[in-house]
Amino acid sequence: MREVALVYLDRSGGLQKFVQDCRKYNDSKQSYAVYRFTISVNPSDITELDATFGNCILHQPIQAAKVFQSVCFIAIKTLSLIEQLQTEAQISILLKPTHLPPLPSYILSLSAFPLNYTSQRFYMSEGIAIAMGTVTKYTQGARFLCSEETCPLSQGFRYIRVHLPGATESATVRNDFVCSLCSSPLQEDMKFRVLGDKQIVEMADAKVLNALKGYCNEQSHFRIQTFTVFLR
Repeated sequence: MREVALVYLDRSGGLQKFVQDCRKYNDSKQSYAVYRFTISVNPSDITELDATFGNCILHQPIQAAKVFQSVCFIAIKTLSLIEQLQTEAQISILLKPTHLPPLPSYILSLSAFPLNYTSQRFYMSEGIAIAMGTVTKYTQGARFLCSEETCPLSQGFRYIRVHLPGATESATVRNDFVCSLCSSPLQEDMKFRVLGDKQIVEMADAKVLNALKGYCNEQSHFRIQTFTVFLR
């Protein structure tokens, strides 16, 4: 899969964009614990190269992101793109599909029953934004160090916490993490915390327009419930 990912990046122009992003990080005087890269992927093109990897991107995007993470880390080390980078865990990959297959199973409909949306794959959803919150900050990534000074993991970039889609804030940053080597508490190195923008949007299904238009069908009563979307 790593070979397919590299071939796709090369053919799609994504590798050139990745190199440019690396140069921006390398030229920056700021120190980073996490290096974040956004990669646009065309599921159809990747499926033509390798059907297994194409299916992985559509249905297991977090696992697919790890494949791109490994490829990007090897590229950075081989080409010496970012001198400050030490570990693969410091790379955060965000996959952005150009489109999804026009099939019902890829459409998120909260009015359908049963609600079988337990997988962490990509879905399309259409609705109406009825309320929007203010833009706030959230932690994209953080660096932790072992509190025991004699422990080898009290330095370096072994403990990197990166926010994953669907995770809560406490999954990235909290005060009860312990060292896997000596079981001492981990302390966050605050100067390496990476922040991003977050906005909460209240959405309603597009079918609510039928009610506003006075649309009537065989159902004498129906109920519209809003759902919350986190934009990061």
